[in-house]
Amino acid sequence: MIVSEITAVPMPSPLPPSPEREKWEREQRAFFRLLGSLLATHRGQYVAVHNGTVVASGRDLVEVALRAYAEHGRQPIYVDLVTDHPLAAARIPHYRQPASPA
Repeated sequence: MIVSEITAVPMPSPLPPSPEREKWEREQRAFFRLLGSLLATHRGQYVAVHNGTVVASGRDLVEVALRAYAEHGRQPIYVDLVTDHPLAAARIPHYRQPASPA
């Protein structure tokens, strides 16, 4: 089979801005601002960043995230591995409790 035409596929539209997404992105930027000092103190550990500061750290990603959420509630908190070459991050939306019927 020979393809003679190229079909352009439109790019998916970006997620609309939301307060949760904007907060998560602020926390991600804070992580990268702090990364230089974190490499000296937390290399090889996961850290959770909330309001621009590290609120939890440890060797297990899930445990760090759960501690951060337990202390600060279910809101966007950035968790990443402190390494010389952090991977590109993907946002995983946090769980929301469904509203109770009135």
